[in-house]
Amino acid sequence: MKAYNYKSKKNIRIFIVEDEPMYCRMVKYTMELNPDHEVYVFETGKDCIDNLHLNPTIVSIDYSLPDMNGGELLEKIHNYNKNIRVIVLSGQKNVSTALDLLKKGASDYLTKDTETQERLLNSVNLLKENSSLIEEVSSLKEELAEKYKFTNSIIGSSEPMQRIFSLLDRAVGNEITVSITGETGTGKEVVAKCIHYNSSRKDGKFVAVNMSAIPKDLLESELFGHEKGAFTGAVARKHGKFELADNGTLFLDEIGDMDLSLQVKLLRAIQEREVTRIGGHKPIKFDARVIVATHKDLSEEVRKGTFRDDLYYRILGLPIELPPLRERGNDVLILAQYFLDKFKEINPNRENLQIAADAKEKLLNYNYPGNVRELKSVIELAAVLTVGKSIKSNEIQFRSPKKTMDLLDGEMSMKEYTQKIVRHYLRKYRNVITVSRKLDIGKSTIYKMLKEDEELYELVKKI
Repeated sequence: MKAYNYKSKKNIRIFIVEDEPMYCRMVKYTMELNPDHEVYVFETGKDCIDNLHLNPTIVSIDYSLPDMNGGELLEKIHNYNKNIRVIVLSGQKNVSTALDLLKKGASDYLTKDTETQERLLNSVNLLKENSSLIEEVSSLKEELAEKYKFTNSIIGSSEPMQRIFSLLDRAVGNEITVSITGETGTGKEVVAKCIHYNSSRKDGKFVAVNMSAIPKDLLESELFGHEKGAFTGAVARKHGKFELADNGTLFLDEIGDMDLSLQVKLLRAIQEREVTRIGGHKPIKFDARVIVATHKDLSEEVRKGTFRDDLYYRILGLPIELPPLRERGNDVLILAQYFLDKFKEINPNRENLQIAADAKEKLLNYNYPGNVRELKSVIELAAVLTVGKSIKSNEIQFRSPKKTMDLLDGEMSMKEYTQKIVRHYLRKYRNVITVSRKLDIGKSTIYKMLKEDEELYELVKKI
């Protein structure tokens, strides 16, 4: 047995398996004209198999070897590592044999003649390019998976966020539809991507559609696709987002803004797991996980008649309600430091920049109507405006109106004022006992309100 120890730092390892010594030397010489190639030669299939631990990029095999044929060796190579590219050389032009080998996973099939070496070199060069692309895609997928680990992309340690992490663990381990709610800027799409890239569908596509950003007369085509000539301007077939998300995840953002007339078609697509392109007649099956998001209260939209109740119950699935930043306490400072660190990565000349104590206090005392997105903008602007090594309070600039629960906004009865306060605290603390203690009122008072206020009762049921 011929065995090798691999010590080279060359880029491409090529095995030549050939029992004709003269032909083997010629092929080896041709391959080694490229200094990036490291070439090993073997006379038998067994010698090749015994050295697969060297992890070749490409293996060129003669179809008729003394100990096994090319089909058998191809199978053994791919049983060891299916990513190894195999080129089969044969002295005979046998179309059925070539087709059989290509079906089994051979990357190319070449017949031996005076031009074989040149064609083999061309084939190797093409396979090298494809291998580089595959490695690049694999590397990008690994980077995405690392980027969207929960602790890397969703920053925070507050109690509300711990509940979110718990729900995300459940979402990742199941195929259930997920509905994400929360104010604008709370990170709904980031959460959706986290679910996708930590799930069994992470190798599939993540396809996002912002329902509010697409005119309603174009949304149907965007979601379901269309056939050529289906309408004026349909000059070619278009694949819809459902088709594109096959084997992956379809994220329908701001679904609460979807036109009522399209909701029934969306419901059917989700229920039947198939779509029909505009102008087409053949249903197209798809296998995609659906995640939806909205800043609206869909149950309220159902009550108002602007959202179908059957669609609402179909997409509700696992509900994840993202807390606004103003309810996340010290997460504000954790996020502020995170955004500052990201700024310093891009601007290494500001690597010593810190946030002063008075600036931290100012950050904590603001309500953030724009949530996490607004905080990021505020920190980046402060970092640019700061001349010294410390961001001071006066360099923290809030450019949107301070959002507070203004009790004097409109005229209400005392009972309505009380209900508004209790509702606010229930949303914030999600616990009747905690609200009772915070407002210094009896639990019985809160429960009495629940009996009289259906909306408040539904809120507590969700808790």
